[in-house]
Amino acid sequence: MKPLLNTLFVTTPNAYLAKDGETVVVRVEQEIRLRVPVHTLSGIVCFGPVTCSPFLLGLCAERGVQISFLTETGRFLAGVRGPVSGNVLLRRAQYRAADDERRRLEMARHFVAGKIANARTVLLRGARETEGPASKDLESAAGALASSLEEAGRVSSLDALRGVEGEAARRYFGVFSHLLRVNDPELRMDGRSRRPPLDPVNALLSFLYTLLVHDVRGALESVGLDPAVGYLHEDRPGRPGLALDLMEEFRPVLADRVALTLINRRQIRPGDFRKLENGAVLLKEESRKTVLQAWQQRKQEEVLHPLLGERVAAGLLPHVQAMFAARCLRGELPAYPPFLWK
Repeated sequence: MKPLLNTLFVTTPNAYLAKDGETVVVRVEQEIRLRVPVHTLSGIVCFGPVTCSPFLLGLCAERGVQISFLTETGRFLAGVRGPVSGNVLLRRAQYRAADDERRRLEMARHFVAGKIANARTVLLRGARETEGPASKDLESAAGALASSLEEAGRVSSLDALRGVEGEAARRYFGVFSHLLRVNDPELRMDGRSRRPPLDPVNALLSFLYTLLVHDVRGALESVGLDPAVGYLHEDRPGRPGLALDLMEEFRPVLADRVALTLINRRQIRPGDFRKLENGAVLLKEESRKTVLQAWQQRKQEEVLHPLLGERVAAGLLPHVQAMFAARCLRGELPAYPPFLWK
């Protein structure tokens, strides 16, 4: 099993990352804030105005450490990675499947099924821990998602499948506030909003989804797949289509659960956010550190993988599923098996 390495998140504006032997050094105004051995890292994520020395970029490329540059709000700008591992035959199989409407629909169908099934599990767990009308609303939404799951198995086109996925997401986020245990009107959400997020809960979810797509992208590249060519998401320049496909099943399990834990334990409060003139809501820098710590802790937790029959660190789940996707595309598996949380 692949070892679970750390991800270095750099959120301090104007930080400078440099190479010192086999170590990554983080400087802020010429003061050394951190030293990290490069062999302990799987990736580096830089938010906002953060720069890296050319020598560090070369070291990370040589050692397989992916560097991602994001805006302060978490929008992906660019990534640096060394030579791609894996063989060309796998990528050619990936591209052929993307050009085959039947195979593309089948791959996309399993990604969507994993997302809906895991979202339903989140709602059912919440219903068991909730009383009164909120519990009934959660159970009702979970029932609707069960219907969506069946419908996803019947549709005959990608557009229809995207419609099912969109409706399931609307139902899920329509009751998401019932999963929050805090009685604070500022920590409520009226459906999903993004680009930009318009309330604290959406801002927290968007930030966590940014972290998730970085991990999934790295997992796909580690097995030799092209993260840009997906099945559910259309190809667009700069869009990691396959990474967005694969992350769907992990949104409820990893990102959403971390968001709920942070809010319900009052580790994140309304004062941890700031609102811009255009109405966008963003996490403050210090609050991001709290979220990043919780994210790293969640990745260390072990969960039972139903197909492997063994416990796996949550942070390795994208790597396991990327391997299954590669095996499916090579014809070693009859279909892609999504990770289903129990």
